[in-house]
Amino acid sequence: MEEERMERKKTELHVSSLSNNYAQPGTYTLLLTETGGKRRLPVVIGVSEAQTIALEIRGIQPPRPLTHMLFASVLDALGIRLLRALIYKADRGVFYSYIYLRSNEVILRVDSRTSDAVALCMRMGAPILIYDELLQQECVPPLNDEPVEITEEERRKQNEASLKAALQKAIDEEDYEQAALLRDRLKQLHTP
Repeated sequence: MEEERMERKKTELHVSSLSNNYAQPGTYTLLLTETGGKRRLPVVIGVSEAQTIALEIRGIQPPRPLTHMLFASVLDALGIRLLRALIYKADRGVFYSYIYLRSNEVILRVDSRTSDAVALCMRMGAPILIYDELLQQECVPPLNDEPVEITEEERRKQNEASLKAALQKAIDEEDYEQAALLRDRLKQLHTP
């Protein structure tokens, strides 16, 4: 007897915030919110991934391309389109994702860290999807029963934190040219 393959319902997500994860020092919480809904999915990510996503949130173009920017440029140069990212599994707090690419008539599915998939989707304007039952299982309740929106002040604070972390990294790596650029950006944040 042949079973019918049922299409699992997918829900679109968008990035609603990025903040320090005080429960796990040295990590950040990327909060993905259901588009047109209230369910929120917290994803714990590392510092470098947080910096990458923070730059995308703020629309800041670094002087040299970061890895996800390079990958996006390579895909464009090869005529390959990013169709979507899909968060398909969670295991002990770790989320697993695929990115789907189209090359001519061929659709490729590639395993990806969720943070990389999100950064790439933000860069290339592709949707971030999750299986609805997984979102329901892993979501956190909305605050005060209100839709979650990131405020301009929260964005400024996130940007400042990521710039400070990037500045410290540039200093540690003795990349003083980059450090000077980041210092100037930090000053701009505090200039009315």
